[in-house]
This record gives sequence, structure tokens and C-alpha cells, in this order.
Amino acid sequence: MSALPESIRYRSASYSHVGLVRQINEDAFLELPENGVWAIADGMGGHAAGDYVASLIVDSLRHVSPSESLAIYTCALRTALIQVNAAVREETLRREVTLMGSTVVVLAAQSNQGVCLWAGDSRLYRLRDGKLQGISRDHSYVQELQDSGLLSEAEARVHPRANFVTRAIGVEDTLDLAMVNLDVQPGDTYLLCSDGLNKTAEDREIRDVLGHADPYQVVRSLVHLGLTRGAPDNITAIVVKAS
Repeated sequence: MSALPESIRYRSASYSHVGLVRQINEDAFLELPENGVWAIADGMGGHAAGDYVASLIVDSLRHVSPSESLAIYTCALRTALIQVNAAVREETLRREVTLMGSTVVVLAAQSNQGVCLWAGDSRLYRLRDGKLQGISRDHSYVQELQDSGLLSEAEARVHPRANFVTRAIGVEDTLDLAMVNLDVQPGDTYLLCSDGLNKTAEDREIRDVLGHADPYQVVRSLVHLGLTRGAPDNITAIVVKAS
């Protein structure tokens, strides 16, 4: 007889800051540990466009009913994002604007299983046994250059097209979402963040902060770290600890 999946409890905290340069926070986030879902959307397209799309993403995900099956819940979350993509494409035409869009990264978890869905350069990291691993992989111009060996990570941070994403909600008629399945272990820490964090903080700094036990103190410390570097963009972080 096979062993039953290990029961895992999730604790989380979230924090968002407009940063020190932008006038409006175009990030939106969802923290619903009772449903086993967390998400960050980083809006693009300027005032009244990027924040509209990011908020629409979060509100749509909030209203997806959880299921006893993670696969069914993931399918429903994916469907909600596809519907948002279609709605944003229609709204872009109605407003007669060039661009309305948003990146998105979603973590859904149930017992010892998890799923990451994403489009764009908002990220999911995992800290396990003191080692930080990027779960998502940026859909971005500079990531493609890095993958081709034409650009280092340090060069990518300061590249003039560092903010150019190759996938996002609202940018194309068909939404291309990436997905990774996760085996969750007790002691894992997951970090969802907008690029305002990882473009100002080094991975080793993120790793050191994620090691602290209190999720709320972790998110506050991560955002503060970004602020000490000038925070040219909005910064949003969600920390999820499995025990």
C-alpha cells in the first residue's frame, strides 16, 4: 500500500510598494492561502492601463472556486487567465491605445503538490535546504540573449531593453502560459515577485532574507532592500512557507 501524501501547511505574507520613482503602483497581487493560490501581476501600458489589467487578473483569479483536485483547479485558473487575455484585447481596441498588458505569475498548491503558471518576467523562486532556485524562467528579450550566451546576468540587468517581455496577458490574441509542476517539501520557502525586486536585489541577498522564519518580516525586508537601491520600479513580493 502506498503512503498517503504528506499533509503540508502553508503560511504566507505579501507586501507591495510603489517604489521611489513611479507615480502609480501597476502591480497587483493575490494572497489566498485558504484556497492554496498566490499571484502577482505587473501591469504595462501606462496609467489607467497597466494597473487596470493587473487588477483584472487578480480579481478574476480571486473568483475561481477551489477544487479538491489541483489539476482541475489549475485548469480553472488557466481558463480565467485566457478569458482575461481576451477581455484585455477587446478593451485595448475599444480604448484605441497601443498597449495594455500585464505579466503574471501564479503559485497554486495543495498538500505536497504545486503548480506554477506564468507569462512574462514576474518570478517564482524556491528556497530549499539553503539553496535558491528560480522556478519560472523569464519570457523576455534579455533572457533570450542570456540563453544564447550573448549576455551575462549582470549585463542583462542594465540592458536598455531589460523591460521588454516576449509574453504577457493582453499582448497577443492567443495567451501562451508556461507551467511547471512542483513537489513541495516541508521547509520549502517560495517567493513570488515582480521584476522591481529581482532587478535591484542579487539572488544571494534574496536567499539570505528568505531564510528567516516569519513570512511577514521576510517580505518587508525584501521590499526594503529594493528601496535602498533606489527602487525605480514598483516592488511586490509574496512569501509562502511550507511546513
